Amino acid sequence: MFYEEMSHLPDPDRQAGFYDGVTVKRGLAWLVDTVLIALATAVLATITIVGLFMIPMIYLLVGFVYRWATLSRGSATWGMRLMSIELRDAWGQRLSPGLAFLHVAGYVVSMSTVLIQCVSVVLMFVDARGRGLTDMVLGTVMLNRRA
Repeated sequence: MFYEEMSHLPDPDRQAGFYDGVTVKRGLAWLVDTVLIALATAVLATITIVGLFMIPMIYLLVGFVYRWATLSRGSATWGMRLMSIELRDAWGQRLSPGLAFLHVAGYVVSMSTVLIQCVSVVLMFVDARGRGLTDMVLGTVMLNRRA
């Protein structure tokens, strides 16, 4: 069944252009997003004195909302858009708000455990479609944005 779902996506052998450089672009997009989230967290934390004591909690909340909102609206965070990549579901469609929520939740879980995150990064480099662990579980894939 999973193979059947993946058949709706570009074939990595015949349409390799959709996957060229995606893993590196994904890492660069993550860096851009991390900086944006850190800046937003700094602004929110300095608004109140109490915020300074809750920076990790604010960072997690801002990061979750930022990723969910941007993935729900355009299947790409601002960092991903800058790198011209986007997430697609198993049928090649943009992510629904529900699937975007699950993808961000999977990201948070994998980031909270070093071993899971390491496995996910290795998978991105060895999988023909460049999918991480969360992508494999949800059937999502990162593609170069269509021109």
